[in-house]
Amino acid sequence: MKRYLFIILLAISFSVQAQSNAANYKYIIVPEKFSFLKQVNQYDLNTLTKAFFEDKGFTVYFDNTEIPEEIAADRCKALIVDLQEKNSMFVTNVSLLLKDCKGAVVLKSKEGKSREKEYATSYNEALRDAFTSFNDLKYVPGSPTVTTSTVPSNTNKETKTMPVPADQPTATKAEQQGALLYAQAISNGYQLIDATPKIVMTLLKTSMEDCYISNNGNANGIVIKKNGSWFFEYYKNNALISEKLSIKF
Repeated sequence: MKRYLFIILLAISFSVQAQSNAANYKYIIVPEKFSFLKQVNQYDLNTLTKAFFEDKGFTVYFDNTEIPEEIAADRCKALIVDLQEKNSMFVTNVSLLLKDCKGAVVLKSKEGKSREKEYATSYNEALRDAFTSFNDLKYVPGSPTVTTSTVPSNTNKETKTMPVPADQPTATKAEQQGALLYAQAISNGYQLIDATPKIVMTLLKTSMEDCYISNNGNANGIVIKKNGSWFFEYYKNNALISEKLSIKF
């Protein structure tokens, strides 16, 4: 019994240390397309992942031309996100991994699971389930070092001084200067209406605060709150579009 208790405590200790190591990084890179999928941002998994880590205080970039020069020149300043699937006939299983520049796994989530039959729903549900492993992960501004070793000890640890982060650009950015939109509650989120009144967008709740899966009739994406403002983010011709919204809840 004591042996099993020791193993459990040791596992918890390693998990806490791994999250601590991950929190030493400020930058995270999310791929535009996960390897097991066929399309860029398929099922909105990539934008959902980006929004999740931004909510945790990290500065997050997609692995395209928006990556600033200092990170492109030294990828060891950032953790890289990988999503792995291990599906069975009736269950969608995904695990979220954070890797350093050498490919070593710094942090791995549990297997997020979903039994939904529709792919978009099941992958989103499984990913949100995997996110729960990182509930305690938080980047604290002012962290002075980047950890490049996954060994939970005080030795063999390589550190570099973090630069002051630049404002995050997007591949394409369009500011929406339209009229105020009013949020009406529905069973699983909100619908946004204009003064006509006409429904112009739907917002579906996710497990994260101030983050919704969205559709405006022309594009699927997410609506997220950043620095006190709302933005609708989606892909068009493989470019990320970020439109500012004015919403009254």
